[in-house]
Amino acid sequence: MLLHQQFVCMAKKYAGKMAIIDKTTGKSINYSTALIGALILSSKFKKYDKGFIGIMIPTSAGCALSVAGALMSGRIPVMINYSTGARENALYAQKKCKFKTIITSKALLEKVKCPVIDGMVMIEDIMEGVTTGEKLKAALKSKLPVKMVLKMIHQGEENDTATILFTSGSEKDPKAVQLTHLNIASNLINFGKYVSLSDSDVLLANLVFFHVFGLTVNLWTPLCYGMTMITYANPLDFQTISNIAREERPTLMVGTPSFFWGYLQKSEPGDYKSLRLMIAGADKCPDSLREGFMKKHGVALLEGYGATETSPVVSTNSPEFNRPGSIGKVIPGVEVKIINFESGEGCKPREVGLIFVKGDSVMKGYYDDPEQTAEVLSDGWYNTGDMGFLDEDGFLWHAGRFKRFAKVGGEMISLVRVENVLEKLLPNGISCCVVEVSDEKKGSYIVAAVSEEINKTEILRKMMNELPMIALPRQFALIRDLPIMGTGKIDFRSVTRMVQEMMSNPDSLQKDMLN
Repeated sequence: MLLHQQFVCMAKKYAGKMAIIDKTTGKSINYSTALIGALILSSKFKKYDKGFIGIMIPTSAGCALSVAGALMSGRIPVMINYSTGARENALYAQKKCKFKTIITSKALLEKVKCPVIDGMVMIEDIMEGVTTGEKLKAALKSKLPVKMVLKMIHQGEENDTATILFTSGSEKDPKAVQLTHLNIASNLINFGKYVSLSDSDVLLANLVFFHVFGLTVNLWTPLCYGMTMITYANPLDFQTISNIAREERPTLMVGTPSFFWGYLQKSEPGDYKSLRLMIAGADKCPDSLREGFMKKHGVALLEGYGATETSPVVSTNSPEFNRPGSIGKVIPGVEVKIINFESGEGCKPREVGLIFVKGDSVMKGYYDDPEQTAEVLSDGWYNTGDMGFLDEDGFLWHAGRFKRFAKVGGEMISLVRVENVLEKLLPNGISCCVVEVSDEKKGSYIVAAVSEEINKTEILRKMMNELPMIALPRQFALIRDLPIMGTGKIDFRSVTRMVQEMMSNPDSLQKDMLN
């Protein structure tokens, strides 16, 4: 069944149940009202070009229903990142996917200081233009038997594209990932089986819907399971998110480690105690963060792993199978193999290699980019570009991006491994990012960017206990505001560029640590 069809089935089954509690607008709607809203938007969207339609709206009931309404009208939602360069991202999406119409919000454009570009249509104007007759027609449609409602909306096939999402662009220009109905549906079903999701769960949707973690887990999971979704538009409003958790008592929450740090620091003890499942993904989860949530809230923060191209969940720890430090066991319906990046042979347990993923949740490909698609997809296997290993018990461990391995003195050094060691030694509240700097004369070396002044000598002395000399940072760069992407990850690409520029200005660096 297609995603929007499953939403219709849930809306009919749980008509009177609360579907979305929108904490940004203060409005709440039940499933019956949500279906009516999606039907209205579906009819409105039919007047725009067939094919792709841009969606650039903050996490809210309006965005969720716009996505559902677009699919019900036969349009494919292209999710646009508004958190970093909204205008540039909107123009990039239009050009890349060759479409014009973007559904957005006046309030959002004002907030992010984005000018109106050609093709933008305001959701406020659409809703203000809804007539009483249109409301009545949608309400009458919604009361029909579910089979009749399904016949009145777009049909399609499970391998049709359900959305376009753009990769983060942390290493190169964003790629347009085509995820099908089958990709997303299979992932949320298999993930749901593994962690026992049900219609009785209440999900705190604090992530942006233009990121795969938000779109799949925060939007489609509750709509396809008949859960209640609590939306809030700003994941960086740590205090408000913590207040919402205390007041609404959600049972599920996912996020990035950087967001969870904020929630931990701004929350009162017990704010998150209602959560039966709290999963961190998109970046490595430090031991101190897990320990902090257990001590303050009595909740086990579990770590998972995924990618935009895998819809996204590949593996996760669960209450039943939890090995802190790992990224969990591979979920049902997904296969993983570890390949030696030099020989191409399969790796033994605990041998680090490239992580390949296969299954129904692996993307159709990058839109209009057969070359890049062929680079990462072969015989159904997706090359994640991540390094890791499987242990003897089937837990997957992440060792960092392949591109985040540096060849120093002929040795392959994991920059993520260096980061992990450094993070444990830094005082609370200080962030870091370890990068490689190329030098034609001296060869490549490692630099650690930190957000505050540190005792470099002491830190390095302690790092020597866990790392070989060749893996120690040669220099420390002070970058007080480490650039963060909308997903909550440190922007490795930007940090690398900043550090390389700083190399020509020694006064901006904390002096050489190793001569």
